[in-house]
Amino acid sequence: MSGAGEPTAGALMGATAIAAFRLNGQFLALAETLARPAGLTAAWWQVLGAVLDEPLPVAGIARAMGISRQSVQRVADLLADKGMAEYRPNPAHSRAKLLAPTPDGLAAVRRIAPAQLAVAERLVAGLGPGGLERALEALGTLSRALEEIDGE
Repeated sequence: MSGAGEPTAGALMGATAIAAFRLNGQFLALAETLARPAGLTAAWWQVLGAVLDEPLPVAGIARAMGISRQSVQRVADLLADKGMAEYRPNPAHSRAKLLAPTPDGLAAVRRIAPAQLAVAERLVAGLGPGGLERALEALGTLSRALEEIDGE
């Protein structure tokens, strides 16, 4: 049992969830602002970003991003229709095609990079030495703990 003035586990979890929802909203708003001049939306940028290093099936993108397969499929189809991504054969699974960026998709993501870097530098300066690294570590720890609970 917690002592006087100490928050309960339920209160801490509730406050953490609210903070995470707010942070998600802030990141999405920032992503929309950064992506718009490149002709992208935050969702399009998110899906393209997931396949910059290697083509992935829609289900793999959804797992990596923690979003539904259906929402990734809608965005992937839009990106393919707009010529920013393409479906490729998947040697591991004939029905689950791989999504890969096209040269136009790569160029759009590259157009975002300078503004993203400027924001990142301001964020790092505002948080001080190691601040963003500590935040990333804490978010990773929280995410892994939630995955363990979800897997039980």
